[in-house]
Amino acid sequence: MPEYPGGKKAFREFIHKNLQYPASALENKIEGRVYVRFRVDGNGRVVFAEVTHGIGHGCDEEALRLVNMLKYGKAKNRGLRVTATIRTQIAFKLPVQSGISYSYTKKAKEEPPQPKPPASTGYGYTINF
Repeated sequence: MPEYPGGKKAFREFIHKNLQYPASALENKIEGRVYVRFRVDGNGRVVFAEVTHGIGHGCDEEALRLVNMLKYGKAKNRGLRVTATIRTQIAFKLPVQSGISYSYTKKAKEEPPQPKPPASTGYGYTINF
C-alpha cells in the first residue's frame, strides 16, 4: 500500500492548504463530506479517481481536483510495483465568519424650505448706514 509522504497529518495539511471552496457551495451554504476512491500506480501517481458519494454544487469536482494533485511514494509488494486502490473523504465546512460587521450611512440634514417672498406688486428698499 503506498504511503503519502509525511503520513496522514501531511495529507490533511495538503487538503486544507489546497482546498478551494466552490462559489456555488458558498452561496447555497452547502457543507458535508465527499467520498472519493482512487487508484495509485506503481510510481505513486493517481491514475483514476471517482466520487462514490458526493454533495454537489462543485464540491465533487473540487475533491477530484485535489485527489488528482496527490503524489504518493512508490507502491511495492514483495519487490514488485503494484497499483493500489485508496478510499478517502474530504470534508467541506463553511468558513467561520470572524465577527459582526456593521455599516451605516449618515443622512444629510435637510434644510428647511426657504420662505417665498410675498407676491406683491410694489418694490421696497432697505438702506443700512
